[in-house]
Amino acid sequence: MRAFSAGVYRNRGFRAFLLARLAGMFATQIQATVVAWQAYERTHDAMALAYVGLAQFLPMVFLLMPAGDWMDRHARKPILMLSWSLALLCAVSLWWISGRGGDGMTGIYLTLLLFGASRAFSGPAVQSLLPQIVPRAQLAQAIAANGMLMRAASIGGPLIGGFLYAWGGGVCAYAVCAFCFLLGVLMLFGVKTAHAEARAANTGTMWRRFVLGIAFIRDRPLILGSISLDLFAVLLGGAVALLPIYAEEILRVGAEGLGALRSALALGEMGAGFCLSVRPFNRNVGRNLFIAVTVFGLANLFFACSRVFWLSFAALMLAGAADMVSVYIRGALVQFSTPDEMRGRVSAVNMLFIGASNELGEFRAGASAACFGAVPAALLGSLCTLGVVGIWRWRFKPLWNVKCFEEATEK
Repeated sequence: MRAFSAGVYRNRGFRAFLLARLAGMFATQIQATVVAWQAYERTHDAMALAYVGLAQFLPMVFLLMPAGDWMDRHARKPILMLSWSLALLCAVSLWWISGRGGDGMTGIYLTLLLFGASRAFSGPAVQSLLPQIVPRAQLAQAIAANGMLMRAASIGGPLIGGFLYAWGGGVCAYAVCAFCFLLGVLMLFGVKTAHAEARAANTGTMWRRFVLGIAFIRDRPLILGSISLDLFAVLLGGAVALLPIYAEEILRVGAEGLGALRSALALGEMGAGFCLSVRPFNRNVGRNLFIAVTVFGLANLFFACSRVFWLSFAALMLAGAADMVSVYIRGALVQFSTPDEMRGRVSAVNMLFIGASNELGEFRAGASAACFGAVPAALLGSLCTLGVVGIWRWRFKPLWNVKCFEEATEK
């Protein structure tokens, strides 16, 4: 297994892809941490955190169809470069807004809408580009290696974001974000898509092609079950949007503590990702997916009840590790189930589900906290996650029964 994994890293195009994604992920994580803290610091209103998530999610809904269709009809690397260039402009806009001062949130929300539009294209592009860089035999290992290194950025990004904001405010933090997005665009020039297949012919209308993609997902319970399980588990149970409230009012650890809490999730993800990149497993993958999501819900339940910083940190680490196992299994199942000419549309729908679970989940968490308080909202969300696992176990039996990734091509 170790030699096989090393072969993935010997792929020069894959290494360039990893470096580009690291830069982009650093920028995204720093920006997410600073925007959340800035929003709560300016307003002291949980609904402000809800609107931060909603502003980034809405563009994904409206741009889902053209984004997925473009991925299947055009080269994916230039689309990713353009979308990251737009993200760079958003970071510059946030830098300018922070430099002006003031307590208003309108400019930040408008910029986040534009940033959400960039992510509507960059997300499917990143997901559908990886199978064009590495051979199919190395795809599962490449997904694990990619996930592990992205989580490394998810550890450093929030920590750096918290310290940058505490040291130099939003002006300093957003300048670093802009530089990282620029570096990511430049690194993409070294990515070679040696395993790209011929693009599909332009048959029918965009709407018709999109409907075919939706039908493809609907008819494959492994794809629909795995991405919808993640959607509702994180949508209902994710606690990331509540971290600024926990950091300031419950754990009382400030902006630096917020960065550490966000990094705890990524630290757990990185540890699990490293293990998977060195020793990937391919047995009882369906059952292990359900176990991972169950552990995710239990860890969030423990976090909701904790009042001690290091216990909260440990709970988030465990949630992150479980989430990484889920990401590894879900990503491999989707990639093995999907032909290359359909990957753009499938990845776009998958990104909508991920966006709904993350950004819309932030809106759900913020709105729940505004109505019931942060702790009851976190408790209720984690219990809902456990309920989702039980329902999906009954509803998607083929997903529970799948033994290995190769079976995904048959179901």
